[in-house]
Amino acid sequence: MCGIAGICRTREDGVIEADTLRAMAALLRHRGPDGTGFYRDEGVGLAHTRLSIIDPEGGRQPMSNEDGTVWITFNGEIFNYRELRTDLEQRGHLFSTKSDTEVILHLYEDFGPECLHFLNGQFAFALWDKRKQRLFLARDRVGIRPLFYTKTAGVLLFASEVKSLFMHGEVKRELDLYALDQVFTFWTTIPPRTAFRDIRELPAGHYMVVQGEAVTIRKYWDPEFEGEEGARAEGEYAEELRSLLIDAVRLQLRADVPVGAYLSGGIDSSVIALLIRRYTGAPLRTFSVTFEESQYDESAYQRQMAGYLDTEHLSLPCAPHDIGRVFPDVIWHTERPVVRTAPAPLYLLSGLVRSCGYKVVLTGEGADEILAGYDIFKEVKVRRFIERQPGSKMRSRILKRLYPYLADSPVRSVPYAEAFFGGGPASFPAEYYSHLPRWNTTAKAKTFFSGSLRGELRCHDTSSEMTAFLREGVRAHDDLSRAQYLEMKILLPGYILSSQGDRVAMAHSVEGRFPFLDHRVVEFCCALPPHLRMKVLTEKYLLKESMKGFLPDPVIRRAKQPYRAPDAKSFFSGGTPGYTEELLSEDYVKRSGYFDPRKVSFLVEKCRKSPVLGYKDNMAFVGILSTLLLHALYIDTFGPRRSGALRKAEEERYAGKG
Repeated sequence: MCGIAGICRTREDGVIEADTLRAMAALLRHRGPDGTGFYRDEGVGLAHTRLSIIDPEGGRQPMSNEDGTVWITFNGEIFNYRELRTDLEQRGHLFSTKSDTEVILHLYEDFGPECLHFLNGQFAFALWDKRKQRLFLARDRVGIRPLFYTKTAGVLLFASEVKSLFMHGEVKRELDLYALDQVFTFWTTIPPRTAFRDIRELPAGHYMVVQGEAVTIRKYWDPEFEGEEGARAEGEYAEELRSLLIDAVRLQLRADVPVGAYLSGGIDSSVIALLIRRYTGAPLRTFSVTFEESQYDESAYQRQMAGYLDTEHLSLPCAPHDIGRVFPDVIWHTERPVVRTAPAPLYLLSGLVRSCGYKVVLTGEGADEILAGYDIFKEVKVRRFIERQPGSKMRSRILKRLYPYLADSPVRSVPYAEAFFGGGPASFPAEYYSHLPRWNTTAKAKTFFSGSLRGELRCHDTSSEMTAFLREGVRAHDDLSRAQYLEMKILLPGYILSSQGDRVAMAHSVEGRFPFLDHRVVEFCCALPPHLRMKVLTEKYLLKESMKGFLPDPVIRRAKQPYRAPDAKSFFSGGTPGYTEELLSEDYVKRSGYFDPRKVSFLVEKCRKSPVLGYKDNMAFVGILSTLLLHALYIDTFGPRRSGALRKAEEERYAGKG
């Protein structure tokens, strides 16, 4: 893993300054502490900060082909690079390194943009074709690695993180008000929109070609759920899934450094750790987070699996005040507001991983999306049943089965559940049926928006923006497949793999790898008959079937416990952080302009005094605080009104990482 950045001239008056390129790279040093490299000619400037994992000696970047006509700066891993290299050598290509980066160069020489279809990996890269004076940027299929860009002053800028783009003097630093509307509805932004005005992200599964002032963006991959309908026996499907996962783990263990694994206690991470142990036969170091509060903690299951697999297990205790302490660092790295504190414990965990000398961990992310593991997928079935059978006595039993942790869930009682499922924003088309309760609940936090912000948003149609991004992809599927498609296109790349993934792991120079998101596994699972992804209300049915005899039955049978962390409580336990007091003050809230100071003050007082907060209040508090933190860190930082409570922390951050 690495950090990449660059400047491409799009007009004659565009300037590629070496100092700007160096400054852009400096703010990505946490992504690549092992080295920095640059390439610059009359048309482009490329920068690279390296986290060396494969071919530490020969993999330095930016890298060129033999005659220097094609240059690349690459972030990520190509897991099938050895097989691709063999094929390319048979086609006459010569290699000067053992790295996966060089494989992309030679594939591009032969296939141009079609080279992306050969890659099994997680990546974001920029490739400069000197002969054609053309910049080619690409991002992996599901959005594991980030890539942002903006156009200004005759140049196109790109980088792994937004903060790097702000090192160019012509880039405006301003929050995107429409993005706030989206985050306070969907938990994330709709690509290509980001939290910052005029900054865009290249969507997952897309590539971009820049030639002069012409910028072309194309989609090269999308989840497809049109598959075979029960053509084979269940056992055959289960065996194929297991074989695909074994091979995905085999490929993703390729590294010239030690590899660890996360072990949360659930089936997904347990499967990955099991397959690592079975494939390598070597000792495995596993890592997890534990919580003081029983509704969040899974340490008993973590210990059970660590013992079963005989791993060298390390757990990190996370108290609420730990979350409050590091939350500014989390927002600095996520570069967007969040409505949950869940990224913070993972930020702390990646710090533990790095302190133990590990640069790479395999995790279970992606299984819930591709194999229907979330409650939201069950809710679709339950809501359809409630609609069709309004008088059924089965309703309460089904709701209790849906939420085995009912007392600790956002749906705390059967009457509340029925109200929770009772509709959503009328402005959303029918194809978003599955997600309306979530979006409706989250959107209630927008009552805290200021009058001026509500006025700005009056003419903004979030539904149309969502539909324009998804196009026809969401319309042709059954309820379950449509819900999974939405989750894979929006929340997976926009939150799970970013705020809870790349951003908090790479903050500590740790690379996460996700065997469930090997594109072969994803495509296989999307093509499954829906009842094999979820059978009645049994989530991840086929995965559980495939692991019978390999994992203990209690692990397979245990209902999924959603990963959550203390939210508002984290800022009022063990002493309130100074930045919280300042940013939530009436003066700062009014000056920033996003929220109603009176309503925010009322919410803060409620958070201080109430031992239990509802789902909406928790999300509203975290969303408000993270938005104000983002403003303080990225807007005030470059202006005269920088938050005093954050100034010292920022200066220490720049000194240590800038």
